[in-house]
Amino acid sequence: MRNNYLSQSVSSPSFLASVPLFNCAITLLQDYIKQLGYQPQIHFELEGCYQVNNVKSRTQKLNFDLINQYLRSVDIDGEIVSEYWRNQWEYVSLFNGQSPLKEAMNLHQMLIQLPQIFQRLYGQHGVINTLIEPVVWSGDQGKLANGSSQIFTDDTRAVHIPNAIQLNASVLNKQGMNLIAEKSFGEYLQFCFLRTSFECSLLYLPEEAAFERLLLKSHYGLAQELCSPVDISGGHQGSIALYQKVGKHNQNMGEEPLLFDRYNQVMSVQQNWQKTARIEHRLGASSVYYNPYVNVIYGLLNIIDAIEAYENNDDLSVPTFPSNTLPKSLFTHNDDADSLGAIDIFTASSWFSESLNTVQEKYSKTNSTLVLESPMLLGNKIKQIILNTYQVNITK
Repeated sequence: MRNNYLSQSVSSPSFLASVPLFNCAITLLQDYIKQLGYQPQIHFELEGCYQVNNVKSRTQKLNFDLINQYLRSVDIDGEIVSEYWRNQWEYVSLFNGQSPLKEAMNLHQMLIQLPQIFQRLYGQHGVINTLIEPVVWSGDQGKLANGSSQIFTDDTRAVHIPNAIQLNASVLNKQGMNLIAEKSFGEYLQFCFLRTSFECSLLYLPEEAAFERLLLKSHYGLAQELCSPVDISGGHQGSIALYQKVGKHNQNMGEEPLLFDRYNQVMSVQQNWQKTARIEHRLGASSVYYNPYVNVIYGLLNIIDAIEAYENNDDLSVPTFPSNTLPKSLFTHNDDADSLGAIDIFTASSWFSESLNTVQEKYSKTNSTLVLESPMLLGNKIKQIILNTYQVNITK
């Protein structure tokens, strides 16, 4: 059985027509959180690869100074850095104080413009294509030596590179302190993301190749070479990670240089982990079908759940959450009816739409300036838009 579907990339006319409604929802959520006395922070990281003409290709990685100068000139709060694999890059959001809405706009522009920017600025260096895809098949070669994360053997087997879109979330209180540094709040916000990630997987795994990305380690024997997550798990190394004092690789978080020697080498550091503490939702797949606006909405709704629990409980207890598997596909297949696809799971769920509807109703009671062109509640309307982007045709 073969599944064909039509989805809408972030540059399609139908997607662009929906952006004002997405913006309205994000503005509503930002204002509601501000009304509660808090400031949400959302930051994205996007991975991708570039391909080069073998005649012009160079062994060293590109220097991204040109592209980063351009991003600053067009008011994009982010920069491009080299990633682990050859010809792999990462767009990293900068902490410039931008709102979640501005962050969604930044990522939207990157998903549209990066292929053209790479070609224009680095075509003379042999770059012929830029890929924003969940998997770059045979994107590199090599096999790590046993017990090493850096030394490769002479084995030149193909490596299929997984690319992610990561959403990072934190919250500031009225005093500008990061609540993620408070154990109960940080752990509870992590629990909120863990609890909602299964039913909302369609939002961050928007195309079928995103589910193939989850299987790379087991299907191709790349468990040692790849570190991409495969399930919904917590802790500080899971797919939805809580970073406070230590990060994914047990490194100290928030280290800031204090003293330099005459060669400008760092001699001593201080650890300001409270500043960088955050939740990292690492399950998202790099894709031109990834909707940065609805994923910001998703992040803000989880933040609201955590804030309201925090406000209503002096001693905020965090339920345990066992690791959970993700859907296997966008679709529910007839030969595996017990395993629902991401589209059907999101269709049957209510948290996303009802949470947004509830915030809209609460906010509208205290703010009469909230005016919507559509009489339908925002949550219902946006959920309908998300599902309408998939036209499913099943053929044998």
